[in-house]
Amino acid sequence: MINVLINGFEGRMGQEVYKQTEISDNFKCVVGIDEFSNINEITDKKIDVIIDFSTPAGSMNILNYAKEKQIPIVIATTGFSNEQLQIIKDYSKDLPIFKSSNMSYETNLMISIVSKLAKELTNSDIEIVETHHRNKVDAPSGTALMIADSINKSLENSMHYEFDRHSKKMPRDKSEIGIHSIRGGTEVGKHSVFFFGENESLEISHTTTSRAVFASGALKAAAFIISKPAGLYDMNDLIV
Repeated sequence: MINVLINGFEGRMGQEVYKQTEISDNFKCVVGIDEFSNINEITDKKIDVIIDFSTPAGSMNILNYAKEKQIPIVIATTGFSNEQLQIIKDYSKDLPIFKSSNMSYETNLMISIVSKLAKELTNSDIEIVETHHRNKVDAPSGTALMIADSINKSLENSMHYEFDRHSKKMPRDKSEIGIHSIRGGTEVGKHSVFFFGENESLEISHTTTSRAVFASGALKAAAFIISKPAGLYDMNDLIV
């Protein structure tokens, strides 16, 4: 049995992970905390892995605890600043960290596909559109940025990102990737990548209808990371 600490326990994803552990034969949630919990009050229960679906501030807090106790951690939180991302990289020198902005296998498969397509459709204009529920606080989504980064990497980092054309009065730059956010209703998550060519276009989309897929992916990541040495891991390591 793998004992789990869930950080962000009261949130939608924290509760989804908890539900998955309740029906699992391999996982048990022994501690659930949130951003404002006093980490010093965590009991001495044996914790094998931490699953973090919280906030950037909550992730930073639990990272200190994970390093102190040498507990592997799965970080599924999004919205980190560049400084916070660097902190995570620094901690991974001494701690096994699995980090992904999206824990869905099919989403990560989509990312792999569009990065390969970008190499073939070099004359296309690339646009990314992401849609989420009204309560999502970060925009664009972490997954949209994952998609953009993957495409950009496949194109030798020759592209730049455009988040706001409202203030621009000029034709579209050929070397830009447009990223657009839609918020409304209870949409769990949809990501679409458009390749606009001359007189034709190609669209690749992925839609998530249940948060259970993210919770399931996080538990797979947890099972993966507990046996790994210090380092920074992601979905590419899990699905290879």
